[in-house]
Amino acid sequence: MTQVYDHGGGVRSIRVPIPDNPLGHTLVHVVDTDRGPVLVDTGWDDPDSWDTLTDGLTACGTAPEEIHGVVITHHHPDHHGLSGRVREASGAWIAMHAADAAIVRRTRATRPETWFAYMADKLAAAGAPEDHVAPLRAARRPGSLPGFSPADPDREIVPGELLDLPGRRLRAIWTPGHTPGHVCLHLEEEHPAGLPGHGRLFSGDHLLPGITPHIGLYEDPDDGTSTDPLGDYLASLERVAALAPAEILPAHQHAFTDAPARVRELLDHHEARLTGLLALLTTPLTPWQLAERMEWNRPWDQIPPGSRTIAVAEAEAHLRRLVKLGRAEAVAGGEGVAYAAV
Repeated sequence: MTQVYDHGGGVRSIRVPIPDNPLGHTLVHVVDTDRGPVLVDTGWDDPDSWDTLTDGLTACGTAPEEIHGVVITHHHPDHHGLSGRVREASGAWIAMHAADAAIVRRTRATRPETWFAYMADKLAAAGAPEDHVAPLRAARRPGSLPGFSPADPDREIVPGELLDLPGRRLRAIWTPGHTPGHVCLHLEEEHPAGLPGHGRLFSGDHLLPGITPHIGLYEDPDDGTSTDPLGDYLASLERVAALAPAEILPAHQHAFTDAPARVRELLDHHEARLTGLLALLTTPLTPWQLAERMEWNRPWDQIPPGSRTIAVAEAEAHLRRLVKLGRAEAVAGGEGVAYAAV
């Protein structure tokens, strides 16, 4: 049964399922405007997900054909996946931050085998064993990765500016970290229930009530720049806390209040994790070896290959942060690049 929730003030959310994923669903928000409904994210590109979105829009008193625009918090397929189908049905525009739009266009232009080879080389450099890397080297099918032909956005979300939503005040807040172009969207209107604070915040994956979002690496086969996604994320959290919204409307789980308190929890979590990793780095470790020793939601031997790849990326993001802070450094020798505490 399709689940729709009315948040008041012309804002509703639809729980759109994500197939075979522990997150379960994406909350697609429907925002009424003077020119028709606008979606914040769209959900995963899957027939059941599309049917759920369609049924949810019907329950909201509208339909895919009536959507005026689509605002994407970030390019991941559980958020951007159905954007193309919505645009095909309605002619709606699709807006995204330039940094994530560049990833979408690069993905569309890059042959799948190039991506697989790039990821295999990255994992090998991170110390991954050959039995983990070999399937990536052998992969050739375009359908092997979701979102390989994402919809090309046709509008740019400019940080700090109001979006073109007639009758609404929705301001883009750039919050890189989870992706380089992740944005939160600040609805600068009085809360419909009169909750104290400054409007409402569509937070995407940046700020979630009970989950720490994945902070991995910004991947670009043609750019060897060493970025600092975790540093970006922590700075972005501070930016959101300063807004002090009355309510946060995230893309997963449920709406919640007290953004500053949740931000503090996340800052404390990452500081504790960085401190714990330094204790492990008394002996030089590759990102793979570090990921094996980190605490996850299940033992390492129970984590499937795809999730191990994500875990290694998160380990490397934390390592990059430690290096930038001068608390760790890369050391020579062995298989892959290893790091040690300073």
